[in-house]
Amino acid sequence: MRAAVLHAVGDLRTEQRPVPEPGAGEVLIRVGVCGVCGSDATEFGRGLVLAQPPVTLGHEFAGVVEAVGPGVGSPPVGATVVCGAGVSCGECTPCRRGRTNLCRNYSTIGFHHDGGLAGYVTAPASIVLDVSDSGLPMDTLGLTQPMAIAVHAVRRSGLRAGQDAVIVGVGGIGAFITFAAAATGARVLVVDRDEERLELGLRLGATSTLLAGAAPLRDRLAELGMDADVFFEVSGSAPGLASVLEAAEPGSTIVPVGIQRGEPALPLGRWTLNEYTIVGTVAHVFADDFPEAVRLLGTRPDWSDLAREVIPLDLVAEQALQPLVEGRSLQIKTLVDPWATEPRPAVHTG
Repeated sequence: MRAAVLHAVGDLRTEQRPVPEPGAGEVLIRVGVCGVCGSDATEFGRGLVLAQPPVTLGHEFAGVVEAVGPGVGSPPVGATVVCGAGVSCGECTPCRRGRTNLCRNYSTIGFHHDGGLAGYVTAPASIVLDVSDSGLPMDTLGLTQPMAIAVHAVRRSGLRAGQDAVIVGVGGIGAFITFAAAATGARVLVVDRDEERLELGLRLGATSTLLAGAAPLRDRLAELGMDADVFFEVSGSAPGLASVLEAAEPGSTIVPVGIQRGEPALPLGRWTLNEYTIVGTVAHVFADDFPEAVRLLGTRPDWSDLAREVIPLDLVAEQALQPLVEGRSLQIKTLVDPWATEPRPAVHTG
């Protein structure tokens, strides 16, 4: 099979690899599509933080079960599946509490184990969800993992119907958070420096927009009569975080989804006196967030405005990873078909 293998920073090679054998408790998945995200780009372009090369990248994949290892009862061979990619031990304290994303022995398919930018991949059956009855096209199912991250962030925030939310940054994860937040019944204001992404935010359910830098966030909220209960800072930028802290009223919940570079100043005294709730969020909890992610994907008829084109393995570095590194991604979510020989339109409708 062909696989996109990371050997070192900036060194991604499409090469022939043997088809892996599923071990005990594992399934072999014939990959239908695999997404590329900012974490992949960070490993490729800025330095190895998680990846243990040589390793096949790809942790956002969907496909069909080709074979099962010893002890696997489900999903069966032939099932259409999505994979959570995060491997937890099931025995440590966080795992026993259901917080598998905080497992003390956590590892990830696509960084620590060979991933889905290949013809085939193996995964523990415990993090593979049978979605054969979902009716969703394979390319749409390739969006499940980032949607699950959004579901987890919104669930952690406690956002509910009738509340107001602000989302700063409508990029690869911010777009999905916009949809998941709006699906709660909350009013959503999206902030971005790109007009096209603001328009996308409206199509995803946002009720209002703000072009970053055009006006202070606090003033825009006042103009709209919104009293934001939850702020999602997804851009990871210092100005984005500063705008949130300047606009947040006492009692607000702040969810810093984007990772801030460096060591930002933390006004802890103000946080205390304003009784802010600061909520961390990382990855997803497979059992809780993946089924909901699939359900949400099924409530929108076409996701082409997020992922319009699917590329082959040979173009991953040039058209997916490098643009993400340089901040010029060609589409919100880039999908890869490991069996394709040339780019094709994404299929999101039956």
